[in-house]
Amino acid sequence: MQKRSLLTVLTAVIWLAAAHLACAADLDSIKKRGVLRHLGTPYANFVTGSGDGLDVELMQRFAKHLGVRYEYVETDWDHMFGDLTGKQVNDNVTTAVPIRGDLIANGLTVLPWRQKIVDYSDPTFPSAVWLLARADSKIEPIAATADRQHDIAATKARIGSGVLLVKKETCLDPVLYGLTGKGLNLRDYTRSKNPNEMVPAILDHYAETTLLDVPDALMALEKWPGQIKVIGPISDVQLMAVGFPKSSPELRQAFNDFLESLKRDGTYASLARKYFPSAFRYFPEFFGANSASNVNSPPKPSEIAIR
Repeated sequence: MQKRSLLTVLTAVIWLAAAHLACAADLDSIKKRGVLRHLGTPYANFVTGSGDGLDVELMQRFAKHLGVRYEYVETDWDHMFGDLTGKQVNDNVTTAVPIRGDLIANGLTVLPWRQKIVDYSDPTFPSAVWLLARADSKIEPIAATADRQHDIAATKARIGSGVLLVKKETCLDPVLYGLTGKGLNLRDYTRSKNPNEMVPAILDHYAETTLLDVPDALMALEKWPGQIKVIGPISDVQLMAVGFPKSSPELRQAFNDFLESLKRDGTYASLARKYFPSAFRYFPEFFGANSASNVNSPPKPSEIAIR
């Protein structure tokens, strides 16, 4: 019995030591391993699921820059932070899990609770959260003003009594925008782990409105023209970035330096325009003063309020 107990203890110690070493892996370890493991899940045009996407191309180029092989490791929104850190949290219970990747890149919005888990890179993309409805909804888009906070308040006032789709523990969590405890008819979207499915859900009359972030909304407007409309902004401008383990400061700095070089030589703008051409209209401050001139089509009246 004592031998068995001692073996159990030794096994646990060895496992914890190995887990610690995995967590501590940084730039040198990745170069020695010879592969950069990119954790991602299909979302908007960041990771399309077809082997490309803005974040996929960024990580492929970063791996080449480091002189290592690129490897895509698919995860999902519920497990990506555990796959990165080796610590999976469910219902306030932390469980040790295998580390499967070196960074997360799939349009990851910077949120305070996530900053406690990962270190973010410099911003890779701008975003915000909008309220969308079916085109036949009686809810009308707000009239845009120069006051963002006024527009947000006006948008919230138009939610009404219909079902509003949200997604907890993501950037579409109603808690983040003061929408809970207001008597609103909130429905947490659990049909799929992918927020891409929330627009099809309202088109299927599963709800009247939905929260959606800008990149996904822009794709939805193109995919279902004339079937949905933007009511207005629910949030201020947000930022997306790559998530790194807190034990990988050198890897994070290497990526920040690499990203800055792509921005200087125009490569980043070219990639962003390839996957999100209309984003340049809505976020000229992020992409540069002349970015708006790169968009051929003028904004629709119902879209003006979302700037």
